[in-house]
Amino acid sequence: MRERSRIVRGVKGTSNWTAYNAAQSEEKRRFVELLADLCAGVPQPEQTKGRPRLPLADMIFAAVYKTYVGFSARRFTTDLRDAYAEGLIDSRPHFNSVNRYMASRKLTEPLKELITVSSLPLKAIETGFAVDSSGFSGSRYKRWFDHKYGKDKDRRDWFKVHLVCGFRTQVVTGVDISGWTVHDNYFFAPMIKKTAENFEVREIAADKAYLAKKNMEMVDALGGMPYILFKARNVEPQDDGIWARMYHLFHYRREEFMERYHQRSAAETVFSMIKTKCGPAVRSKSEWGQVNVVLCKVMCHNICVVIRATHELGIDADFGSRRTFGSETPLEPKLFI
Repeated sequence: MRERSRIVRGVKGTSNWTAYNAAQSEEKRRFVELLADLCAGVPQPEQTKGRPRLPLADMIFAAVYKTYVGFSARRFTTDLRDAYAEGLIDSRPHFNSVNRYMASRKLTEPLKELITVSSLPLKAIETGFAVDSSGFSGSRYKRWFDHKYGKDKDRRDWFKVHLVCGFRTQVVTGVDISGWTVHDNYFFAPMIKKTAENFEVREIAADKAYLAKKNMEMVDALGGMPYILFKARNVEPQDDGIWARMYHLFHYRREEFMERYHQRSAAETVFSMIKTKCGPAVRSKSEWGQVNVVLCKVMCHNICVVIRATHELGIDADFGSRRTFGSETPLEPKLFI
């Protein structure tokens, strides 16, 4: 219900049930069309020996579509046959092939790049971005000895998904995945720089986990304002750099600072939307399979956001004219090898 109430709000915060109903009513049909259009730009890696491989574009289509539908590979076969009959894919892969590709590291980098491409229709709309991370549980369990209580314990393994999303539409512009022990701060700069390649960055909102002088300086160099929450132990700076300016804004104009900072909740909304639509856990047992499934969930989210934006904002949802990464150069095959 939380996700639904956030989705139906228009650009001015008022309910837009007409656009919401129209987007939901045609989402599945538009989803497969846009996904096929998005995957059409994926080049086939060169092969010099062995049996002919299935088209990489078709396998990415199958992986993302399977994640969206939520069926097992066997029950998903019917949807895949329908997509082939409609000319959306060029092959009819066996369900074992879908599972095998889902667990392949060959899909990871293409999925990350296609997530970026899927955000480009909203390039002219988003200028403010939120950064955050959230956990997704896996299907494996880890066992360790707890010295405090003197006994063995086990728990379900989980990992963190780090992302950057827009304030206005909640589209994801950058994503990365790590183990649960890795600190969030390591992923701030790479994701913001990736976003800045395609979007104008005016504001960045993030919690205390990303508080670092180098992060603020990087956002300032990109022409944006870093609204990152300060900690109680931070002392007043004596210089006049971006750290000092934001520190004084936080302490002496708190209401203005917090109003901009609280737009960070857009990231929490994104995670809620992803987990509500595609599930909060992954069933794959392999490491790369878990990574790929989560990336597929994020891509499903982006495509659904674009479909919604066609009704709310009147944008042109056509990935065929946007298969570029911040320039007029088409996708390079080397990105997918």
